[in-house]
Amino acid sequence: MITKDSIEAAYCFFHQKYQVYAFSNSERQKDDIEYAISSYVDGMSSELYKLLANGREEFLLTHNRFAEDMQEAIKKLSNLSL
Repeated sequence: MITKDSIEAAYCFFHQKYQVYAFSNSERQKDDIEYAISSYVDGMSSELYKLLANGREEFLLTHNRFAEDMQEAIKKLSNLSL
C-alpha cells in the first residue's frame, strides 16, 4: 500500500534535490545528488517506485535521463498528493 506520507516524503526530497541539481554548475554536486536519489530509491516503497517508473527498470538511476526522470517523478508525485 502506498501511503500519503510516503508520497509526500518522496515529493519533498525529490523536489528539494532537483532544485539544487537544476541550477548547479558543479558536476560533483550533481553526481552527489544522483547518488542521494539512487540511495533514496533503494529504500523507498517498492509500490511507489513501480508506479513512478511505469515499467522502466532504470528510472531515476541513469545519468543520461536523470533530469528528465526527476521532472517526471516530481510531476507524478504532485498529482498523487492532490
